[in-house]
Amino acid sequence: MVRRSLESARLLTLTGPGGVGKTQLGLRVARQVRRAFADGVWLVELAALQDPGLLAQSVADALGLRDQSVRSPLAVVADYLRDKELLLVLDNCEHLLEACGLVVAKLLGAAGGLRVLATSRQVLRLEGEHVVPVGPLSVPDPDRLPSQGNVHQYEAVRLFAERAVAVVPGFEVDAGNRAAVVGVCHRLDGMPLAIELAVARLRVLSPEQLLQRLDDRFRLLVRGPRFKLLRHRTLRATIDWSFDLCEREEQALWARASVFAGGFDLDAAEAVCGDGGIDRDQVLDLVAGLMDKSILVREGHGYRARYRMLDTIHAYGRDRLRESGEEATLRRWHRDYYLGLAELGKTEWFGPDQVEVFRRTQREHANLRIALEFCLSTAGETRTGLHMAAALHFYWVGCGFMAEGRRWFDRALAVDTEPSLPRAAALWANAHLAGVQGAHRSTNDMAEECHALGLRLEDETSLAWALLLRGHHAMMTDDQSLAVALYVDALARFEALGKLNSMAIIVYILLVFVFVFLGDFAQAVTVCRQGIAICEPNGELWVRSYLLYTLGWAEWSQGEMEQATVHARESLSLKKALNDLLGMAVAVDLMAWIAAAAGDGERAATLLGAVGQLWESTGGRAQLGSPAWIVPHDACERQTRKALGDHAFRAAFARGYEFGLDETVAYALGEKPQPTTETDTETGSAEVSLTRREQQVAELVAEGLTNKQIADRLVIAQRTAEGHVERILAKLGFTKRVQIAAWMAEQPGTRGT
Repeated sequence: MVRRSLESARLLTLTGPGGVGKTQLGLRVARQVRRAFADGVWLVELAALQDPGLLAQSVADALGLRDQSVRSPLAVVADYLRDKELLLVLDNCEHLLEACGLVVAKLLGAAGGLRVLATSRQVLRLEGEHVVPVGPLSVPDPDRLPSQGNVHQYEAVRLFAERAVAVVPGFEVDAGNRAAVVGVCHRLDGMPLAIELAVARLRVLSPEQLLQRLDDRFRLLVRGPRFKLLRHRTLRATIDWSFDLCEREEQALWARASVFAGGFDLDAAEAVCGDGGIDRDQVLDLVAGLMDKSILVREGHGYRARYRMLDTIHAYGRDRLRESGEEATLRRWHRDYYLGLAELGKTEWFGPDQVEVFRRTQREHANLRIALEFCLSTAGETRTGLHMAAALHFYWVGCGFMAEGRRWFDRALAVDTEPSLPRAAALWANAHLAGVQGAHRSTNDMAEECHALGLRLEDETSLAWALLLRGHHAMMTDDQSLAVALYVDALARFEALGKLNSMAIIVYILLVFVFVFLGDFAQAVTVCRQGIAICEPNGELWVRSYLLYTLGWAEWSQGEMEQATVHARESLSLKKALNDLLGMAVAVDLMAWIAAAAGDGERAATLLGAVGQLWESTGGRAQLGSPAWIVPHDACERQTRKALGDHAFRAAFARGYEFGLDETVAYALGEKPQPTTETDTETGSAEVSLTRREQQVAELVAEGLTNKQIADRLVIAQRTAEGHVERILAKLGFTKRVQIAAWMAEQPGTRGT
């Protein structure tokens, strides 16, 4: 991409944070294109230059000009370049931006055959400037390690391995150290400088020890090759360099923004950081300034821009925040903002914006976590933590995070044991999560305590929830008559309170279940219709999807397979939009029952395999640990196994068990599965047609061969090999050779990497 950009742009600036590899990329591109410039490629290294007035002289020195006249150095250089076809590489411009801008503008105006390739942590802001952000090297996700044969496709791992051989002769990334190497690369954000400094420590540390010590990375990574500039000899020094280039207010915002986790948007930055020395109306300009300096990276999330720091930049800012004495204050401001966000989500969940509430909350999941952690680890804040966790009840139970929700509740309830309304709310919310996970004894115990607290505090909401939870326990332990009585009482209390929101009208779902279990399908359908009539005018989706599911169950029980299929599919589609893993599990389970009843054994077995994997993902017990779900599930399995035979059943079941979530949903809905891979996400469609020669070249790229090695292997000119690689990149929409390797590994009938 950089080479192609140079063909059309006379000024190309590579931007990115310190240590990301701008210089290496710039020099590599310069070497690749030098034959295109009749008068050569010339490098001007600016890192050590502090006086902007000497910039033009430094360019003249790099070009070998020794003019002794009274003319200014800039005039001398401009006159020399006037009839030249030349590429000038200006490396490390960020601390001389104004001077670089003036010199580059003058030279480009004077010399039509001149092109400039600049590296800088900040753009030069000149007319016609083409900017290419340089991101970190590609790294694998340590939670989803690729196979051993594919790990070397990632640039960061390859760099680690290449540099490690120089430190530890014979070093290889193998099954024994692969997880640690990947962990180091991931923790260091794929930053080349940081990885090189880390690898130098392999003289005394194993990869596993190195990974363990990265929490103190600025002390650990303090040595580098002797030839490196002083500011690149330590990780701390290179980021100090960036910090010193920032204005005072930018430095303050950098430190304060480190309180965020997983990114933030402008509203959050203004609310959390815009006080005590930084005016709220300054924040936008300061964010823009930090983006210009490659401290903040913009990420697109729908119609709202978000910003993040690379982990190393973030860690540096956190150190600066501690040094400032503002950390406690900023963490409290941060907690207050995200408590407000949780309360807003609780209010808006019952309404037409449920999907957006889910997405907004999911985007801020990491920030919500550290806000809760602040509450539970700071004296005097635990009760606020109880309140915050309970406000997020809709998210824990409705969006696939039941296990995590329970962990927060269990911690908070264990620390703050005094009777209070927040404790009562946390009890009923935690009991509900325990119930849907199949932990029925815990549900009943917490329901009893919630009931006692409700009586003591005279809180009708707690009493209504206690009745609902006791009814849930009765239903799941097969005492359906008691469950009906308790649910009816709870529903009357919620109606009297005027609290028929998404959480309260769960009682409709539970009543329908009970009537289905009792075989009273007419009453089940009636209650379903009543609940849907409440949901539809309010735009509510979560409860409605469960009601559609129970309606489908009732129809399946009565042999109405066509209608049952329609309602099960509609329920599953809504559950997928909200990431409700439990809801998706029960819907897919029902669709397996329907398929078995319709005589489609292979589909039923495949869905049973898929739902088996899905139940494991819910964090709860399969079929909720209830006979009401277990009995029809087991009957479906027996029926399907008998219809297909044991061998065919196992094969279909195994196929479904290997599905990812997206594949499971697509298969259940009868749609074409479209699994997303990391490579697909980066590059778009892989449906392209390569010529036979291009296919050969792509296979050799996947083997890790350079263009020269490819040329030698195929007995062609190196320039021809380069041309083939460029065309392959263009056809596939890629920018990196490693992407060709990853793409080739996915193609049937071709060699992997």
